[in-house]
Amino acid sequence: MSHTLGVRQAQKWKTRRALLDAALELLEEQSLSSLGLREVTRAVRVAPTAFYRHFRSIEDLGVALVEEALGGLHPMIRTIVSTTGDGEERVARAVGLIAGHVDAHPAHVRFIARERHGGVRAVREAIRDQLALFAAEVAEALAEDPVSAGWGEEDLAMLAQLYVDQMLVTASALLEAPAREAGRERVVRMAERRMRLIGIGRAHWLDGGVGGGG
Repeated sequence: MSHTLGVRQAQKWKTRRALLDAALELLEEQSLSSLGLREVTRAVRVAPTAFYRHFRSIEDLGVALVEEALGGLHPMIRTIVSTTGDGEERVARAVGLIAGHVDAHPAHVRFIARERHGGVRAVREAIRDQLALFAAEVAEALAEDPVSAGWGEEDLAMLAQLYVDQMLVTASALLEAPAREAGRERVVRMAERRMRLIGIGRAHWLDGGVGGGG
């Protein structure tokens, strides 16, 4: 009996995985709001009724893709903000981590970039919630850094959001970068300059009472 249950569970997981993969592939060329349930099940070669054993709707599948695309990024985000070394090393390592993720998961990155402001509310909210978690984690890490001494909560939250937004901008830019090496290097160089600019602003934010809100 246990063996039979195990086989069924494995098959169920395999079908769910196939539905997610098929949807992600189809979403390379269209938005989630235009994706049809039958289109996904046809790609997996299962009956439309089989879809409902795994997801309540296409929107539900989209939320699962968000969790898959962003849920596993929390360790990388923590690594980026806790990286040691001088400013140049930290910036280069951060951009390198983002570039590596884009190279490994281009379809997930494209999905998030497109659906962040897309037409499916549940998915937009799921992305927003994940990004809010990222920002909270970054703010918590920044608060422990000696450079942040004297910073108020509002300013730390603002800085954290700047970093998260820049990570997203960098990922999207790398995704759309020309295939030739020079085009990618230009994107990386610009991303590093922007990160350095944020770092310079951070280092001098409290000079002369400019910041310190919260």
